[in-house]
Amino acid sequence: MRQHRYGTGEALRTLTGVGRRYGRRGAWVLREVDLTVRPGALIRIEGANGTGKSTLLRLVAGLDAPSAGRITGRPRTAYVPERFPAQLPFTARGYLLHLGRVHGLGSEAAARRSQQWMERLGAAPYLDTPMPELSKGSSQKVALAQALLGDPELLVLDEAWTGLDTAARAELDLAVHERTASGGAVVYVDHDPLRLADRVDLRCAVTVTGGLDCRTGPGSSASSGAASPPPATSALATTSAPATVTVEVAGPPGAVPPTPQAVASGPDPRTPDHTARTPEGTWLLTLTADRSDALLRTLLTAEPPWHVVRVSRVGEDASVGEETPVDEETPAGDGTPSGEDASAEPAEPAEPAEPAVPAEPTVPVGRTAR
Repeated sequence: MRQHRYGTGEALRTLTGVGRRYGRRGAWVLREVDLTVRPGALIRIEGANGTGKSTLLRLVAGLDAPSAGRITGRPRTAYVPERFPAQLPFTARGYLLHLGRVHGLGSEAAARRSQQWMERLGAAPYLDTPMPELSKGSSQKVALAQALLGDPELLVLDEAWTGLDTAARAELDLAVHERTASGGAVVYVDHDPLRLADRVDLRCAVTVTGGLDCRTGPGSSASSGAASPPPATSALATTSAPATVTVEVAGPPGAVPPTPQAVASGPDPRTPDHTARTPEGTWLLTLTADRSDALLRTLLTAEPPWHVVRVSRVGEDASVGEETPVDEETPAGDGTPSGEDASAEPAEPAEPAEPAVPAEPTVPVGRTAR
């Protein structure tokens, strides 16, 4: 895992009085937007169709410039668009290796991480498939893999769960939790109002006038504008007494997880209350939810890092709800939804026409914003 360059008190990216419109006399899509993205924050962007959510995400990702106001901060950033252009002259592996180099990885590291993320997302069999032949779901997995293989400090997801099968959606939920637990930040839009709802630090609604109305969520470890953050809590904590969670992890060969320890104020937040080995060789670590982020941060920043298999409340089978499986065999180009949730909102009307966002000379999407 690459070293994060920002401390917990620093802002990764700050939008101050930001406005965006297309054309000198065009209507304002966003006006006077203030937003501060801090390490460890999980920020959900909401709003009615056509209010400018995707425009805001592109500004946060550094892929677009504001028409007014100021954006500061240069974190290592990755962006997953809602519509990933699969018509690229690469195989999935070739594309990921290219983007790995764009992210600053060496060839060996890019190959290793590409393999790891495609395996986690259930798409490793398609690594040598030409991108135009991939289904919509598999193309989306490639888009996610390119964003995650570089260990971004800021991850921006625009409807990134759309088109994924059940297992891949669960893996993306887990990847988001890993990012924030290791000190990164995630800003996302999703049509499912329950997506990561119990972990959100900040919910920001784009208003019909183009402003941004933010309020703290259950995670409440981030702040925006004039809002003052309450004391930080675990992403899995609730407003009642802390729940108990189980973290299933797989470590490097021969590694042993932290053992239960105590400090003067009580249990050491970086250690579990109980550990157990499974027949498959993974470890089950049980502790209260308010301490889970500290433990995950310890495991994910170890050298080499541990792999988090899942995080679940005691009494639950998994950290995410059940969803209907989807068929991934339909090519993306035939117009078939290929796994989109039947309860999804109607497609959001296109935002006002805008100049194309400058892209890398060889690849139109997926670049790292510096």
